[in-house]
Amino acid sequence: MSKIINNLSLDLDEELSEKLSWMVPEYSDYRILKKSIDARKKNIKFIYSLEVSEKGEVLEKKVFNLKKIKLKTFEKPIVIGAGPAGLFAALRMVERGLPCILLEKGSRAEERIKSINRFWRYGELNPSNNVCFGEGGAGLYSDGKLITRIKSPHIPYVLRKLVEFGAPEEIEYLSNPHVGSDKIRRLIPNLRKYLIEMGCDIYFDTPVTDLIVNNSEIKGVKTPLKNFMSSEIILATGHSAQDIFEVLKNREIFMEGKSFAMGLRIEHNQNFINECQYGEYAKHPKLKSANYKLVDHDHKDGVGVYSFCMCPGGYVLSSGTEAEGLVCNGMSNFNRSSPFANSAIVMSINHEKNFGSDIWGGMKLRRELESKSYQEIKNRGGTKQLPVQKVTDFLENKVSDISKLSSPSGGISVYLNQLIPSQMYQKLANSLVTYNKKMPGFISSEAHFYGMESRTSCPLRVTRDGLSLQSKSHRGLYPAGEGAGYAGGITSAACDGVRIAEKILEKYE
Repeated sequence: MSKIINNLSLDLDEELSEKLSWMVPEYSDYRILKKSIDARKKNIKFIYSLEVSEKGEVLEKKVFNLKKIKLKTFEKPIVIGAGPAGLFAALRMVERGLPCILLEKGSRAEERIKSINRFWRYGELNPSNNVCFGEGGAGLYSDGKLITRIKSPHIPYVLRKLVEFGAPEEIEYLSNPHVGSDKIRRLIPNLRKYLIEMGCDIYFDTPVTDLIVNNSEIKGVKTPLKNFMSSEIILATGHSAQDIFEVLKNREIFMEGKSFAMGLRIEHNQNFINECQYGEYAKHPKLKSANYKLVDHDHKDGVGVYSFCMCPGGYVLSSGTEAEGLVCNGMSNFNRSSPFANSAIVMSINHEKNFGSDIWGGMKLRRELESKSYQEIKNRGGTKQLPVQKVTDFLENKVSDISKLSSPSGGISVYLNQLIPSQMYQKLANSLVTYNKKMPGFISSEAHFYGMESRTSCPLRVTRDGLSLQSKSHRGLYPAGEGAGYAGGITSAACDGVRIAEKILEKYE
């Protein structure tokens, strides 16, 4: 019979198998349940939770045996969007025995990547195939981080399925699980092939142009290809689908403004981050590129400034979706081998305080700042580059020549401190001083700010009923994932898709 060992601490020079042999002399097998690094006071230790079997026993692999529903008559649900929420909603339905239809505005991952590379190299934006649109969603080029703060029972299912399609097994037990952009791009085609084999009809390059509605009930969708009819439609279009928000507005589907965060993305030398976090062990072969998490909260006005989507050993990407707007984001490959580390440094923006009853206020601000970034680059003779400013220049209101950058699009030195709202500038500047006390050297002429970090989450929420998970105004429409305002990352979006799929399956059971 197996037993659980929690909080097993190992020094850097200790081996797990040797310590287990000493603790459980006749063990035959073990499974890592959780692994984390404790770097407090630079006394580095690995902390494990394990399941260990006795002599002669072998631990069985984790398998999810899902109950198949019995169908006499059925109507194929429609899933709009092939990001994490849409893909996992479709996956859950077909694994439970309910065929479905998946519509994606962009192309297959293989074709999408070609368009993205042309954008980075030549500045030629494809509005349907870019860092946010296409098979895999924004997560395909957004580092593949699987960190989440939600407590969903569907997390083990999501992680196991990702492993089955090609993700490294360590994502199931690391405290900061990470697939990497390189590996997640390779597993998405495997997921697609499986979906098709299990009964999912997938249509790429098929944008939804309108919803078919009858007396506040959804009956189908319109696309340039044809109309698709169904009374069960999952809306999983992501945080950047401006065209879909216009459709929802025209169809008078309930939406509300949502608080979000916005700011800039900072980049340092990865060696500096390693030294800050690991001290004398910064170059130890067992330690990977270090990350960090920083928070600065002003209790007087309730505004917080915090690091978000930290990418050790990563790259800063140009990730806009509109021709006259510039957006930045970060990513890392699985090995996190880039010499740079980047993270968003963003300010919380309370919708009610800043925009009142204007539900579109956040979207307007987003577009305004992205447009200003584009115009500034254009005015300086650029085409595809991102706006960049040294962190020291940001604080001193000047520009100077920038150092080497990670971004494949390059950068042009601009007054980012003047492009952003004055309150945002002051908040970010104050927080930099606070961060520099926690990590001396965080403010440096070798560190750079990129603009704009404006797509951390969606400033809108497509409101849904808490029990049925359907739109509060239109029966049969299931808002899902980040774009609907109910998730914040790959894992939480995927879990939301699974949850909605189960809600639809209840009708057949």
